[in-house]
Amino acid sequence: MFGNSKDKLQTKYNKLMQESFDLSTVNRKKSDQKRAEAEEIGRQLDELEKQT
Repeated sequence: MFGNSKDKLQTKYNKLMQESFDLSTVNRKKSDQKRAEAEEIGRQLDELEKQT
């Protein structure tokens, strides 16, 4: 049940982290925003992990 949503969250997390990295040398503010979004997804992943 959680596998599918966990996979989607992991994919989204990875995408946001990559975007943050790509923006880090161009636009630090946007990079920080992407990182914050990724960290929120990371917290959601942790919660799912605790439930299983």
